[in-house]
Amino acid sequence: MKIGILGGTFNPIHYGHLILGEQVLGQLGLDKVIFVPAFIPPHKAGKSIIAPEHRLGMIRLAVGDNRYFFVSDIEIKRKGKSYTVDTLREIKKEYLRSELFFICGSDLVNEIPTWKNVEEIHKLARFVLAKRPGFGKRLAGRDFLKINVAQVDISSSLIRYLVKKDMSIRYLTPDKVVAYIRKYRLYR
Repeated sequence: MKIGILGGTFNPIHYGHLILGEQVLGQLGLDKVIFVPAFIPPHKAGKSIIAPEHRLGMIRLAVGDNRYFFVSDIEIKRKGKSYTVDTLREIKKEYLRSELFFICGSDLVNEIPTWKNVEEIHKLARFVLAKRPGFGKRLAGRDFLKINVAQVDISSSLIRYLVKKDMSIRYLTPDKVVAYIRKYRLYR
C-alpha cells in the first residue's frame, strides 16, 4: 500500500491543503492520504493556535466525503511538540509493509535539514515536495519526489484574518468548516 502523510497545523484546513492531498494522491497513485494535525508544531511553539480538538474536528468535516482521505489524531494524543520522525515511526508500525510518502510544500525545503532525526525521516518515508512559485530552483540534492500541483493562493493566516475582520471565507475552505468556525466563534 502507498500512503501519503500530510502533516500540518491546519489552523484552519482550507482548499489548498485538500487540493494538495488530492493531486499527490492522483499523481503518485497513492491508496490513501492521512491528514495529521500537529499538537504543538516545533516551528510554531508559543504562537496562538486554537485547540487541537477544534482543528481535528474541522479536518474531519473537510475530508469526510473523500474515501481516500483519512485523519489521524496521533500527534494530538501524544501531546507535546509534534516531531515528524515520531509520527512516521508510529505510522510505520501500523503499516509495516506500506510505502510512506511525506507530503509538504517546497517552501519547507530549507527547513528540512534542521528537523529532528532528519536522516531517519528519509529512511521511513519519501519526501514529496509540491513545487511552489519561487522555490523550484532550490530543490536539487536530496531524494525528493517533486510534483507540480495547482497553485492556490489560500492560507490559514488569510482565513483567520478575514474571520477576525468579519469578512467572508466562503470558497476558501469547505462550507462545513465555515459553519464550524461560525458555530464555535473561532479566530475572533
